[in-house]
Amino acid sequence: MSNQPLPGSELFDGVSGQELFSVNMGLTYRDFLVLPGYIDFNPSDVELETKLSKNISLKRPLMSSPMDTVTESEMAIAQALMGGIGIIHYNNSIDEQVDLVRKVKRYENGFIKDPILLSPEHTLADLDAVKEKYGFSGIPITEDGTARTKLVGIVTNRDVDFERDRDIKLGKVMTTELITANVGISLQEANNILRTSKKGKLPIVDKQGKLVALICRSDLKKNKEFPQSSKDDQKRLRVGAALSTLPESRDRMAALAEVGVDAIIIDSAQGNSSYQMEMIHWIKSNFPNIDVIGGNVVTKAQAANLIAAGADGLRIGMGPGSICITQDTMAVGRAQATAVFKTAEYAQAHGVPVIADGGISNIGDIANALAIGASMCMMGSMFAGTKEAPGEYFYENGIRLKKYRGMASLEAMSKGGDKRYFSESQKIKVAQGVSGYVVDKGSVLNLIPYLVQGLRQSFQDMGFRNIPDLHKALREGKLRFERRTESAQAQGSVHGLYSYTKPSMRAE
Repeated sequence: MSNQPLPGSELFDGVSGQELFSVNMGLTYRDFLVLPGYIDFNPSDVELETKLSKNISLKRPLMSSPMDTVTESEMAIAQALMGGIGIIHYNNSIDEQVDLVRKVKRYENGFIKDPILLSPEHTLADLDAVKEKYGFSGIPITEDGTARTKLVGIVTNRDVDFERDRDIKLGKVMTTELITANVGISLQEANNILRTSKKGKLPIVDKQGKLVALICRSDLKKNKEFPQSSKDDQKRLRVGAALSTLPESRDRMAALAEVGVDAIIIDSAQGNSSYQMEMIHWIKSNFPNIDVIGGNVVTKAQAANLIAAGADGLRIGMGPGSICITQDTMAVGRAQATAVFKTAEYAQAHGVPVIADGGISNIGDIANALAIGASMCMMGSMFAGTKEAPGEYFYENGIRLKKYRGMASLEAMSKGGDKRYFSESQKIKVAQGVSGYVVDKGSVLNLIPYLVQGLRQSFQDMGFRNIPDLHKALREGKLRFERRTESAQAQGSVHGLYSYTKPSMRAE
């Protein structure tokens, strides 16, 4: 912020964040602009590393919402590869949610400490079942199919691709001439062996020849292609999962912890409840190494209660989502920009990051959310309709679409979405969301780089190289804002044309 006017100077335009949000009126992201700063760096110099929660840092401030038409394992894998994180929804059984989390944690690893194993007596049909469930088929073979006995072979696609008889035992097709490494080898040394041997997998064995770990060549390629990916200390992709405050969530929590979930979001439309505070306290008491994000909240008082209960992060928003009708139906909620600023202001003083959830439809909304204190932006509609979102594409009037629904739509509530609205036991359901359709956006792996580049250019215009510096300027009143009227909003968008082609965010 060098070459910026000093506070008190006649050149110091605009108002501080505190002044902007002191008006007794709720503001959205479109109601204000950040005034430009001083540029002495390129967009490529901008670093977007941020905090998801007290103990988890990510390279990108983007995450996908725990909605059953947005985030399952494929979306969560893509988000983590691109430096963010996906939150697996809970509109499913415990086993189904655990399986989705497991798929993410197994997708990319350094040393895989608990690889799937089969025995020589298993068949190609058993191998097919593993591939269908976990998405891979390169399986180590031990004498009895467990880690208790000696490694005797490995089966890959090359061994079985042209076998029509799926009842053939793996002992007849497995590769037995193996290149292995001894336990204690470093990851770098193991990677070098993979490079020189040109093998797809490297088993790590102990002195008795028992398999203790596995390294995959495909992971080396992923590390090169996705250097910003979100990983835990075991080099596995990070993933979060949603829980309700119902008693069954305690069993769900225990099962998710066992497969290595990184963060838990208590998914409630109105998070300021005794039920949520009890759940946060129970999780932190029983699983202290897993960060818990509470919410949703929109006021300082709500934030204070959840932080006091032990929340490591807060999710902000009540009614701003494109498929949410809570504010209209319940007459309760808060304009999203005001909610984010007020809660972030309080939470920051307690070292708790906040997630702006909802109301984001373009790059400018993301930039504004970060500028007023958010550390992360959670999006549903932005990522709905992408290749990685759950559901099948279909055509209507020649346009390729996917379903997108609110978790409070009648359709989603029938599957369990009502858990977040404290209405699961009610005979009469009052919808606080709708179901709809969104246009195909292509792959998230192409969409996110577009969003990130736009954010970097926005940060350059604001005059900041990273999120911590942006938040510091916000707290000190050096980041300046200005309200804008409806006519200013209209003038700031496309106007005066007979027709035009709107820039597409579709990832080709």
